[in-house]
Amino acid sequence: MSTENTTTDLKAEIVKAIKLVYDPEIPVDVYELGLIYEINIIPPLNKVHILMTLTSPSCPAAEIIPDEIKQKVTEIENVNEVEIELTFDPPYATDMMSEAAKLELGFM
Repeated sequence: MSTENTTTDLKAEIVKAIKLVYDPEIPVDVYELGLIYEINIIPPLNKVHILMTLTSPSCPAAEIIPDEIKQKVTEIENVNEVEIELTFDPPYATDMMSEAAKLELGFM
């Protein structure tokens, strides 16, 4: 299997794991909410770097959500290290949500 296929498969697993994490105040997972800006896998060590934001800098779940994402992604076989980087640039906006999330929350 090529490295590109392995990375693509691993990225799909990472997305699946992230979709298990929900903002406690919103009934939509953080991936569909648009909180994940980038997922980078650095081979051959399979170190995962996730660039993400929160719905606001004062989000009450600011410590819980990144820790839960890190825990879920760390549980994936072949992932050796997970680094979560929080950013507020660009600031979160509801247009970052997937169509499914917008439907669930009544934005469509």
